Amino acid sequence: MLKQTPLAAEHKSLGARLMDFGGWEMPLHYGSQIEEHHRVRRDAGMFDVSHMLVVDVEGTDAYRFLRWLLANDVARLKVPGKALYSCMLNESGGVLDDLIVYYLGPQQFRLVVNAGTADKDLAWIAAQRDRLAPSLLVVARRDLAMIALQGPHARARFWRARPAARAATEELAVFRGVDTAGMFVARTGYTGEDGFEIMLPAGQAVSLWCDLIATDVGACGLGARDTLRLEAGMNLYGQDMDESVTPMESGLAWTVDLSLERDFSGRAALAGTPPRAAQAGLVLLERGVLRSHQTVETAHGNGMTTSGSFSPTLGFSIALARVPLNVAVGELVQVQVREKSLAAKVVRYPFVRNGKSLLDPAALEFPARNSQ
Repeated sequence: MLKQTPLAAEHKSLGARLMDFGGWEMPLHYGSQIEEHHRVRRDAGMFDVSHMLVVDVEGTDAYRFLRWLLANDVARLKVPGKALYSCMLNESGGVLDDLIVYYLGPQQFRLVVNAGTADKDLAWIAAQRDRLAPSLLVVARRDLAMIALQGPHARARFWRARPAARAATEELAVFRGVDTAGMFVARTGYTGEDGFEIMLPAGQAVSLWCDLIATDVGACGLGARDTLRLEAGMNLYGQDMDESVTPMESGLAWTVDLSLERDFSGRAALAGTPPRAAQAGLVLLERGVLRSHQTVETAHGNGMTTSGSFSPTLGFSIALARVPLNVAVGELVQVQVREKSLAAKVVRYPFVRNGKSLLDPAALEFPARNSQ
């Protein structure tokens, strides 16, 4: 039987098309994935992300433990509420999960991990804790729900729904969170737009959801969340990275802090094994739609798309791909789409942020596209 979030009844009342997502019954869309995508880019939309897991780590050894557990360095976190994006690696340097860690105090941190890897993550963290810091308290906060409110008008709608939280969040910097009005509100997201991710007691989730609906925030499903994050050039665990690849092969080298002698899980493997591939952005220059697991033919050997979709904001298809190391931005490649070889160009990503294309117009110049 599929697990349900505290908002399951609300999704059904709104006519959501439901799907199995990592063992959870989640909304794919509420009628139109494209409309939900545009709602977030142009106005304000919200997502039930209560299937993700909040994990609190507390104790005198929390700082030392997380400096070893994560590839990025929590020593960068010095101000309460500050957040850091990191990968958690196995001994071979493969990505166990990507997550956000918040600094709540010298002995208290909060992690937010992916739904599909939550059980595996907890087991890994517990095993490392038992080995390195047995007194450390690791608490899976299944008592919390989480709503992601995103879009250019998202923060203003939140303040209309919860005016008591405005004073604490109006000046909140990006990638920082704060406890206010019984919630933990973070200025983070997975869409390339401004907004908040709100963690609150599960019993209060329906009230906040309905109050946001009343302020004209649109409910959005996982379909729009996927196209939004792809346009924003954000990886999806299980597609763009997993335990078989390292951060260096997944466009996440920037999340690995090698600046100090600090040891961390997977560091020795990263140092001893050069990357075998690199992540690149692609734009399709002909009619068709890029999807995951499509062969990318380059002058330097073959690669593979890891995520791909039609981009509602740009009006054509885009993808992230794992390609040979010497493939350069601007190169033309061929992608196998439904037994056809279609032209694509390697580009820098992200593709879209804050509702605007970040692509160089020259990247889209190609006779096949111009003739359509």
